[in-house]
Amino acid sequence: MSPRPRRSYDQYCSAARALDAVGDRWTLLIVRELLAGPRRYTDLHADLPGVSTDVLASRLKDMEREGLTTRRRLPPPAAAYVYELTERGAGLLPVLEALGAWGAAELGERRPTDAVRAHWAALPLRRALRRAGAGEGTVEVRLEEGTFHLRAGDAEDRPVYGDGPAPGEPDARLTLDAGTCAAVCRGELGLRRAVREGRAGVTGEGTAAKALREP
Repeated sequence: MSPRPRRSYDQYCSAARALDAVGDRWTLLIVRELLAGPRRYTDLHADLPGVSTDVLASRLKDMEREGLTTRRRLPPPAAAYVYELTERGAGLLPVLEALGAWGAAELGERRPTDAVRAHWAALPLRRALRRAGAGEGTVEVRLEEGTFHLRAGDAEDRPVYGDGPAPGEPDARLTLDAGTCAAVCRGELGLRRAVREGRAGVTGEGTAAKALREP
């Protein structure tokens, strides 16, 4: 099957050119998932509820053509194909963070039809950690929906976050209930205030933990 022809706004404008590459539905959410590192197609499909298999396959092909992602085969015994961001694709991190900050006020209360994954809180919590002065380091986050870890501060040359506990001893372990996490993600509650009021628990002796415990 021949590749889908590239659609374009045909405008000599950098914003229009950027949207030519990433403006299709699902593209930026695929980037969000790949900020965790290489992912198999089945994992991407599981963490993008609502996307059809045909659309996901089409978007991944488009993203590879645009130089945002690459596809490679893992060595045995895995022998599976994974998708990962190129340097150009990883450069969309600040775009997603800015978009998330802009959209925080749109979250409101969670609707009964809203899907949720624990790691979807990674980018909003990175923003909250910056506001709290947490500096660099790894933070393990425990939510009702599951556990993930993220990199506070500079995430260059490494995944921004990952599912499950931190691979080593994290700089901080942060525990939040669903309501507190939602308030932090909406920008209504700061992390240091959440810790101070007993709405979030923090353990660890790294810079991040110490910053979150400051009065």
